[in-house]
Amino acid sequence: MAQTLPNLKDLDPPGLRERLAASGVAPYRAEQILAWLYARGVEDLHAMTDLALDLRERLAGQWQTRALETVALQRSVDGTRKAVLRAADGAVIESVLIPDEDRTTLCLSTQVGCPLACSFCATGALGFTRNLTTAEIVDQVCRMREVLAPEERITNVVFMGMGEPLLNLPALLRAIRILMHPRAFDLAGRRITVSTAGLVPQIRPLLEAAPVNLAVSLHATTDELRDELVPLNRHFPLAALLGELRSLEAISPRRPVFFEYTL
Repeated sequence: MAQTLPNLKDLDPPGLRERLAASGVAPYRAEQILAWLYARGVEDLHAMTDLALDLRERLAGQWQTRALETVALQRSVDGTRKAVLRAADGAVIESVLIPDEDRTTLCLSTQVGCPLACSFCATGALGFTRNLTTAEIVDQVCRMREVLAPEERITNVVFMGMGEPLLNLPALLRAIRILMHPRAFDLAGRRITVSTAGLVPQIRPLLEAAPVNLAVSLHATTDELRDELVPLNRHFPLAALLGELRSLEAISPRRPVFFEYTL
């Protein structure tokens, strides 16, 4: 069986520069590759014409650049589009484009399934298979961009799809660095929101590493009810969760925390 090549999209900008430098390639080439892959949406390494031909040949022999394929696309009457995307190992995830008057928000998944088993969540009922790679996270943006109308563009990203993002923090942070890089997707941190069910130990590392918005999936104001709805609360009850949020310097009136509440 042929060995599968590693995916270039698993490398965030610092990682890409480091990998190129280690192989004798000028680190500035990383900016060109980022622009081709993400800003221009070109995944054929041979087509990256401002790279030297021998470098294109070498990269094409060492890397792949596509992590997901679109299996199905559904469109609602309000313009919302949900895609079923398949990874190389056959794992299936969903991504959702949500239009509004002045924005188009993309909802991204970070895991195949979810281990938290929140009572109201269909993903939790599936159980947990694995974390997504960085390439599989950012490739959702690439695939969903392909279904946009010419006048549309993705203006906001929310990590509120399948999975608990903070259980996949290293890949999440690499994906955020790609989303924010000016030669890649060039999204401002205020346009990226990460939702958590309340994984308290990982909240501070997220906010210290990435200037993004935080949303907490709350759904109850008592531990008794939240234990039932969000079983993670048994490990990190409301006092611990809210206490941590109050202590975070990164949260302020200019950068508030958002609470999600199912009615």
